[in-house]
Amino acid sequence: MSEITVIIPARWASTRFPGKPLVPLSGKPLVQHVWERAGRAKRVGRIIIATDDMRIAEAAFEFGAEVALTSPKHPTGTDRLAEVARKLKSASIVLNVQGDEPDIAPATIDRLVQALQEDPQLGMVTAANPLTDPADLPDPNVVKVVTDLAGRALYFSRSVIPFCRDGRGGVKYLRHQGIYGYRRKVLLDFVKWKPTPLEQAEKLEQLRALEHGIAIGVIVVRRGSVGVDVPADLAKAERALRK
Repeated sequence: MSEITVIIPARWASTRFPGKPLVPLSGKPLVQHVWERAGRAKRVGRIIIATDDMRIAEAAFEFGAEVALTSPKHPTGTDRLAEVARKLKSASIVLNVQGDEPDIAPATIDRLVQALQEDPQLGMVTAANPLTDPADLPDPNVVKVVTDLAGRALYFSRSVIPFCRDGRGGVKYLRHQGIYGYRRKVLLDFVKWKPTPLEQAEKLEQLRALEHGIAIGVIVVRRGSVGVDVPADLAKAERALRK
């Protein structure tokens, strides 16, 4: 258990929503909801909030979280994750739980851990849920994933995949969720690799792992969690928490 660590990247300088981790949501900072949800996962031994901002760190200390201060120069949350994971010598599995998804399901976190524990061939694991709204299919902000028969990712795309040529329907579309579990070595190798051609084309860094031959397991869950990207998303998140 102590070797399974959740890291929650949280930065202040979000372009679309500065200070987002500390915005009040149902009487608590947004990032506290994520931390509490991760704390309900049964297979996790340690939870760390990784931030480059003392305002976030101080708030996290107040509600009892373990905090790791990181460099402000990281281009992505994955790089911030790796900085912390590099110091966790005993960690075998590291999970990246987004700091802006306050209703993330603890069971989803547990299923990611379980998948890595049960299949030694997987280097990474992520989650997806059925995509049911036709309006989401052509939306490039909605990332789609296709898997093989064993549930491993074949490809991630902002385009509609798979493409149903005869138009008869019946195809099951999966919406990718931005939660990842890594074997620690895979994570540390990942951030050393340069961005790859498909990653640069789609602007999806998980393609870097596929292009390097990393097997990514995809756990299909019933529904996705509600993310807070812009202030307008707060009302939707409030409704999700009330449910």
